[in-house]
Amino acid sequence: MKRTILTYGLISGAIIILGMIATIVLSAKHSLFLGYLIMLVGLPAILLAVKSHRDKVLGGVIKFWPAFLIGLGVAVVAGLAYVAIWEGYLAITHYRFMDDYTAQMLAAKKAEGLSGAAYDKLAAEMAQMTRNYANPLYRMPMTFAEIFPVGLLVALASAALLRNPKFLPARA
Repeated sequence: MKRTILTYGLISGAIIILGMIATIVLSAKHSLFLGYLIMLVGLPAILLAVKSHRDKVLGGVIKFWPAFLIGLGVAVVAGLAYVAIWEGYLAITHYRFMDDYTAQMLAAKKAEGLSGAAYDKLAAEMAQMTRNYANPLYRMPMTFAEIFPVGLLVALASAALLRNPKFLPARA
């Protein structure tokens, strides 16, 4: 079970973060929608891990809680892999991400017509966020929190679906 969790979690985390990094590198825009879409592409590894354990180890039958715990384990490993690879990316790019993100956000708001005190307030908030993000004790949990809730939902759905042996039954 540990090997299944570790394998599928690492695969999921790597798919997601590499998709995110590709989006950042290939596009000037950082879309929240696209980010969560990429997560939904990588997190089905949770379903595959639970199904694999159910079919190969348990003979095609699994209860909700064991299925959920496997899914939760994969979500945690995927989240940790996501954080580790993101930290590596930040180090390689000399931690420019927040500076670039802040500049992009402020430029977009200025183009939308934001000016004066409202612009200054946003600039101050973004500067504070950049300072906070420079602290790894702030940044790492924040990065983990980007992916883990989605993984938790996928783990719940996977456990609910796969407890039914007729859902994606094992091939004979």
